Amino acid sequence: MKPARFDYYDPRTFEEGVEVLASAGTESKVMAGGQSLMPLMNMRLVRPAVVVDINRVEGASYVKPWEGGVAVGATTRQRSLEWDGLVAERLPILQTAARHIGHTQIRSRGTICGSIAHADPAAELPALALALDAEMEVQSKRGKRTVAAADFFVDYLTTSLEPDEILVETRFRGSPARMAWAFLEVSRRHGDFAMVGIVAGLALEPRGNAISDARLTYFGVSGTPVRCREVEVALTGQQPGEDAFASAAADIQPLLDPSDDVHASAAYRRSVAGVLTQRALTQAWRQLQKEV
Repeated sequence: MKPARFDYYDPRTFEEGVEVLASAGTESKVMAGGQSLMPLMNMRLVRPAVVVDINRVEGASYVKPWEGGVAVGATTRQRSLEWDGLVAERLPILQTAARHIGHTQIRSRGTICGSIAHADPAAELPALALALDAEMEVQSKRGKRTVAAADFFVDYLTTSLEPDEILVETRFRGSPARMAWAFLEVSRRHGDFAMVGIVAGLALEPRGNAISDARLTYFGVSGTPVRCREVEVALTGQQPGEDAFASAAADIQPLLDPSDDVHASAAYRRSVAGVLTQRALTQAWRQLQKEV
């Protein structure tokens, strides 16, 4: 199929782009990589009257240092996470996870900010944003505002972005001291959306005999990525090891509320989330043991 008729704009600045969005209202869509929007338009699942293509906005593709982590611009491609030296140095978990995003062709065109703005609950980048306490800078004709990842994802394919706003930058905060990360997902085939995935972080006290911080963020198990702060708190202060990680895996399952679909049942997703929890925490712990 082909998309329904629409008006096309390719502004050279974000200011020009938000002017168009302000005039078009709810009938507009922003396009960067187009890896999510174009299939939806071709199948006529969405029919925007106006498409604002931001690919020609000057200076919108970059990776730069920010608060121990990195900031990426609106048109920065997902592929850059795999080869950028600053990402590898500051947040290697982004590099590890990027290889699970679709296929090379998709990552070469799709954008980091685009995936986050699309907010597919089975996608990797929204979960990473939540796990790393990222913040998003959005711009409209009214000016700019900053939204924390915890407040950005609202529901399935829904964010706190207003129809006249553009996500112009995502800032991934640096890891806490002595934190190791693990990324795991289960999908039918490599490149498919995850049925269940986890981003896990673990930090130990200086002597290494107790957990000082933990991060547990899941995707594919709800209408948004889910960070289980209750279990993170429960892990803090415990001795790292099989007992603590098994307990966390058991505690996680009743907190998740996945749905049944053609790919997997809710019960299966809960069970897999528990297994991945134990595996990911163990993997992160082993990394920390190597560093001692």
